[in-house]
Amino acid sequence: MFVFFFARRRHRESVAANFIHIRKEMVERMKAFLILEDGHVFTGKGIGVDKDVISEIVFNTSMTGYLEVLTDPSYAGQAVVMTYPLIGNYGICREDMESKRAWPDGYIVRELSRIPSNFRCEGTLEDFLVENDIPGIAGIDTRALTKILRESGTMNGMITRNENYNLDEILPKLKEYKVTGVVKKVSCTEKSVLPGEGLKVALLDFGAKSNIADSLNQRGCEVTIYPADTPAEEIIAANPDGIMLSNGPGDPAENTYIIEQIKKLYNTDIPIFAICLGHQLMALATGCKTYKMKYGHRGGNHPVKDLQTGRVYISSQNHGYVVDTEQLDPEIAEPAFVNVNDGTNEGLAYKNKNIFTVQFHPEACPGPQDSGYLFDRFINMMQNR
Repeated sequence: MFVFFFARRRHRESVAANFIHIRKEMVERMKAFLILEDGHVFTGKGIGVDKDVISEIVFNTSMTGYLEVLTDPSYAGQAVVMTYPLIGNYGICREDMESKRAWPDGYIVRELSRIPSNFRCEGTLEDFLVENDIPGIAGIDTRALTKILRESGTMNGMITRNENYNLDEILPKLKEYKVTGVVKKVSCTEKSVLPGEGLKVALLDFGAKSNIADSLNQRGCEVTIYPADTPAEEIIAANPDGIMLSNGPGDPAENTYIIEQIKKLYNTDIPIFAICLGHQLMALATGCKTYKMKYGHRGGNHPVKDLQTGRVYISSQNHGYVVDTEQLDPEIAEPAFVNVNDGTNEGLAYKNKNIFTVQFHPEACPGPQDSGYLFDRFINMMQNR
């Protein structure tokens, strides 16, 4: 009995000492500043590495899945604001990573949890940010920041710990910043194969989340993952049963070479399924246009309506550009999904072609699995061919 109470006392003392250490660390942590291109300045505490970064500031409304957000290649060139007030409370579970590393330029939270609690936890979010060379800021009013981005639109910003910053020098640099060349940055550099005994799928990696290939592989497919700049002729020569166009970052119209290759893939009879950036690139390849949204869709709770069945699905999304259906040729494609909140396009069905595309993410993680049936539709399309 004495041993039991002594152990409990030691545990309480250890927890108390850890808490005091964390409180001291928070007090001593350097100030950090988030400077927006419209002149707003938020003051908080620095997290992650100590370095200045200029980036496009976007917000994500997910309540969980912060690790999936950090490892989503579609965030390359952006700094992410998490609207949920407490981030990092279940630590880092590397099994949940959507790629091998984190991609955002910066990370912005209201409160960063210092004591994660989860039986799968392998470390703290703070250590993960340092490991991936990502600067950040905590302790600011992320609700106020999000309202600014919603009302004024997505804008550029700087995260810095330099208390002697000069707005006159910084603001012109913020206004000049543009997200460019990010698809090349996030794509794989050489071909790889995820073995399977079923249908053969060619996955073009524009910044693909790992769950896309996994969702196909779990359905028995052999998935060959190709770099984004792979010539269409190489993919066609491999004679795949289907082609997958992945998600990815940046302005879709910037990828002129890739669009030309997709035109060639469109002119074959190979079934094609495209997600997010892949959806936008297919639209551009067939003569449609895209435009930048005011603040985009980023989160795990966006409702989309299937125009064929009338059913509404809760989807996971991450995009700042959208297909302009006003310029859609009705002889080529028709809208298949629409966003219930703002009426923007969420998917296209191509006429007289084995092609369908969606703006949202039907893979299982992050977000719900409501729309995972789209992978089954793709499987059926390949089998029927």
